[in-house]
Amino acid sequence: MSHYEKAGMTDEWYTPKYIFDALNVTFDTDAASPIDRSFCHVPANRFIVFDSLNTDWLGFTWLNPPFGGRNGLIPWLDKMNKHRNGIVLTPDRTSAPWWQKAANQSDALLLIHSKVKFIMPNGDIGTKPGTGTTLFAYGTQAVRALLNARDNKLGTLFTRIS
Repeated sequence: MSHYEKAGMTDEWYTPKYIFDALNVTFDTDAASPIDRSFCHVPANRFIVFDSLNTDWLGFTWLNPPFGGRNGLIPWLDKMNKHRNGIVLTPDRTSAPWWQKAANQSDALLLIHSKVKFIMPNGDIGTKPGTGTTLFAYGTQAVRALLNARDNKLGTLFTRIS
């Protein structure tokens, strides 16, 4: 964890609307939704707010998981890899073993061009983004969404060569 990711302060950082506009899709499930979605822009039909790691994810799933402490993303990425139908947002940690594993298991990934300013629970926009952001795609619908995002100039897309 870097100095700008104030450990333990909050895991509530919402994805800005422009990311969903670039993806141009609707999700069946938001697997890590806040209870109060007043400032949450996830275009989904179902919202899991409690115990998501022990709840079935249905259909095409969006996941902006709690980043947590060191290696906190691993159980979330493992579950999405088993689910194989969705998009996961993570910080860029290209040298971290969990990031390398996700890059090898996903069907595509998109590195967002600019540092994302996430939305805080009170609706304010974060002022100091400290890292880049990766979107990992699992499944054909997710790859199509990342193609949309690339075409909408959100970031650089990397896909598997078969």
